[in-house]
Amino acid sequence: MDLKTYIRDVPDFPKPGIIFKDITPLLRAPEALKFTVEALAEPFRKKKVTRVAAIESRGFIFGSCVAQLLGAGFVPIRKPGKLPWTTRRNEYVLEYGTDALEIHDDALTNDDRVLLIDDVLATGGTAAAASCLVQESGADLVGVATVIELSFLNGRTKLNGIPVHSLITY
Repeated sequence: MDLKTYIRDVPDFPKPGIIFKDITPLLRAPEALKFTVEALAEPFRKKKVTRVAAIESRGFIFGSCVAQLLGAGFVPIRKPGKLPWTTRRNEYVLEYGTDALEIHDDALTNDDRVLLIDDVLATGGTAAAASCLVQESGADLVGVATVIELSFLNGRTKLNGIPVHSLITY
Protein backbone atom coordinates (compact mmCIF):
# COMPACT_ATOMS: atom_id res chain seq x y z
CA MET A 1 0.00 0.00 0.00
CA ASP A 2 1.33 3.44 -0.90
CA LEU A 3 0.80 5.33 2.35
CA LYS A 4 2.08 8.57 0.82
CA THR A 5 -1.26 8.90 -0.98
CA TYR A 6 -2.87 9.31 2.47
CA ILE A 7 -0.56 12.12 3.65
CA ARG A 8 -1.56 15.74 3.05
CA ASP A 9 0.96 18.62 2.94
CA VAL A 10 -0.13 21.70 4.87
CA PRO A 11 2.12 24.68 4.07
CA ASP A 12 3.12 27.22 6.72
CA PHE A 13 1.87 25.17 9.69
CA PRO A 14 2.51 25.59 12.58
CA LYS A 15 4.54 28.58 11.36
CA PRO A 16 5.72 30.06 8.04
CA GLY A 17 8.21 27.91 6.15
CA ILE A 18 7.13 24.58 7.70
CA ILE A 19 5.36 22.04 5.50
CA PHE A 20 3.33 19.95 7.94
CA LYS A 21 2.71 16.31 7.01
CA ASP A 22 -0.95 15.76 7.95
CA ILE A 23 -1.89 12.16 8.79
CA THR A 24 -5.63 12.75 9.24
CA PRO A 25 -6.48 11.42 5.74
CA LEU A 26 -4.66 8.20 6.71
CA LEU A 27 -6.58 8.00 9.99
CA ARG A 28 -9.97 8.27 8.32
CA ALA A 29 -9.20 5.44 5.86
CA PRO A 30 -9.74 2.13 7.73
CA GLU A 31 -7.61 0.07 5.35
CA ALA A 32 -4.69 2.51 5.56
CA LEU A 33 -4.91 2.76 9.35
CA LYS A 34 -4.95 -1.03 9.73
CA PHE A 35 -2.01 -1.42 7.33
CA THR A 36 -0.05 1.29 9.17
CA VAL A 37 -0.50 -0.25 12.62
CA GLU A 38 0.45 -3.72 11.39
CA ALA A 39 3.48 -2.37 9.49
CA LEU A 40 4.71 -0.46 12.56
CA ALA A 41 4.49 -3.61 14.71
CA GLU A 42 5.86 -6.15 12.22
CA PRO A 43 9.66 -5.74 12.68
CA PHE A 44 9.25 -5.95 16.46
CA ARG A 45 7.02 -9.04 16.75
CA LYS A 46 9.96 -11.26 17.81
CA LYS A 47 11.71 -8.64 19.99
CA LYS A 48 9.79 -9.59 23.17
CA VAL A 49 8.42 -6.06 23.61
CA THR A 50 6.74 -5.69 27.02
CA ARG A 51 5.76 -2.00 26.73
CA VAL A 52 5.01 0.35 23.88
CA ALA A 53 5.72 3.96 24.81
CA ALA A 54 4.19 6.62 22.59
CA ILE A 55 4.63 10.36 22.36
CA GLU A 56 1.72 12.76 22.77
CA SER A 57 -0.49 13.16 20.95
CA ARG A 58 -0.55 11.55 17.53
CA GLY A 59 1.83 8.84 18.69
CA PHE A 60 -0.92 7.66 21.05
CA ILE A 61 -3.17 6.81 18.11
CA PHE A 62 -0.67 4.31 16.74
CA GLY A 63 1.07 3.29 19.96
CA SER A 64 -1.93 1.85 21.74
CA CYS A 65 -2.89 -0.19 18.67
CA VAL A 66 0.67 -1.49 18.24
CA ALA A 67 0.78 -2.39 21.95
CA GLN A 68 -2.36 -4.47 21.53
CA LEU A 69 -0.93 -6.28 18.48
CA LEU A 70 2.32 -7.05 20.34
CA GLY A 71 0.58 -8.13 23.56
CA ALA A 72 2.37 -5.33 25.40
CA GLY A 73 1.36 -2.62 27.84
CA PHE A 74 1.01 1.00 26.76
CA VAL A 75 2.95 3.89 28.32
CA PRO A 76 2.08 7.51 27.49
CA ILE A 77 4.84 10.09 27.19
CA ARG A 78 3.22 13.49 27.62
CA LYS A 79 3.83 17.21 27.74
CA PRO A 80 4.47 18.71 31.20
CA GLY A 81 1.65 18.79 33.71
CA LYS A 82 -0.55 16.21 31.97
CA LEU A 83 0.35 13.11 34.00
CA PRO A 84 -1.22 12.68 37.46
CA TRP A 85 1.64 10.83 39.18
CA THR A 86 5.26 11.66 39.95
CA THR A 87 7.26 12.02 36.75
CA ARG A 88 10.69 12.31 35.23
CA ARG A 89 11.17 15.10 32.67
CA ASN A 90 13.36 15.82 29.65
CA GLU A 91 13.54 19.14 27.78
CA TYR A 92 14.40 19.30 24.07
CA VAL A 93 14.55 21.54 20.99
CA LEU A 94 12.02 21.22 18.15
CA GLU A 95 12.51 22.40 14.57
CA TYR A 96 10.22 25.32 15.49
CA GLY A 97 10.79 25.91 19.26
CA THR A 98 11.44 24.12 22.54
CA ASP A 99 9.37 21.74 24.64
CA ALA A 100 9.57 19.05 27.33
CA LEU A 101 8.26 15.53 27.84
CA GLU A 102 7.37 13.58 30.96
CA ILE A 103 6.77 9.95 31.88
CA HIS A 104 5.50 8.45 35.13
CA ASP A 105 8.37 7.42 37.41
CA ASP A 106 6.92 3.92 37.76
CA ALA A 107 5.86 3.40 34.12
CA LEU A 108 8.86 1.24 33.20
CA THR A 109 11.24 -1.11 34.99
CA ASN A 110 14.62 -2.73 34.33
CA ASP A 111 12.73 -5.80 33.06
CA ASP A 112 10.90 -3.92 30.30
CA ARG A 113 11.69 -4.09 26.60
CA VAL A 114 10.26 -0.95 25.04
CA LEU A 115 9.24 0.08 21.54
CA LEU A 116 8.89 3.85 21.13
CA ILE A 117 6.21 5.07 18.68
CA ASP A 118 5.50 8.48 17.16
CA ASP A 119 3.87 9.73 14.00
CA VAL A 120 6.85 11.71 12.61
CA LEU A 121 10.62 11.65 13.06
CA ALA A 122 11.85 15.10 12.04
CA THR A 123 14.91 16.68 13.69
CA GLY A 124 14.96 13.88 16.26
CA GLY A 125 14.63 16.13 19.30
CA THR A 126 11.31 14.71 20.47
CA ALA A 127 12.32 11.09 19.86
CA ALA A 128 15.70 11.63 21.56
CA ALA A 129 14.03 13.20 24.62
CA ALA A 130 11.55 10.32 24.82
CA SER A 131 14.29 7.71 24.36
CA CYS A 132 16.25 9.31 27.22
CA LEU A 133 13.19 9.02 29.46
CA VAL A 134 12.85 5.33 28.58
CA GLN A 135 16.53 4.58 29.09
CA GLU A 136 16.76 6.58 32.35
CA SER A 137 14.06 4.29 33.73
CA GLY A 138 16.40 1.32 33.23
CA ALA A 139 14.29 -0.25 30.48
CA ASP A 140 15.79 -1.65 27.26
CA LEU A 141 14.77 0.46 24.25
CA VAL A 142 14.54 -2.04 21.38
CA GLY A 143 13.61 0.48 18.70
CA VAL A 144 11.73 3.50 17.44
CA ALA A 145 8.91 3.20 14.91
CA THR A 146 7.35 6.13 13.07
CA VAL A 147 4.83 6.55 10.32
CA ILE A 148 6.82 9.33 8.62
CA GLU A 149 10.51 10.22 8.62
CA LEU A 150 11.76 13.54 7.26
CA SER A 151 15.19 12.16 6.40
CA PHE A 152 16.55 15.52 5.17
CA LEU A 153 16.45 16.71 8.81
CA ASN A 154 18.78 13.88 9.94
CA GLY A 155 16.75 13.02 13.06
CA ARG A 156 18.20 9.50 13.27
CA THR A 157 21.57 10.93 14.23
CA LYS A 158 20.17 12.13 17.57
CA LEU A 159 19.09 8.57 18.45
CA ASN A 160 22.64 7.25 18.88
CA GLY A 161 22.24 4.02 16.94
CA ILE A 162 18.80 3.01 18.25
CA PRO A 163 17.11 1.04 15.44
CA VAL A 164 14.55 3.15 13.59
CA HIS A 165 11.70 1.77 11.47
CA SER A 166 9.83 4.35 9.36
CA LEU A 167 7.02 3.52 6.96
CA ILE A 168 7.27 6.66 4.79
CA THR A 169 10.42 8.64 4.10
CA TYR A 170 10.60 12.12 2.62
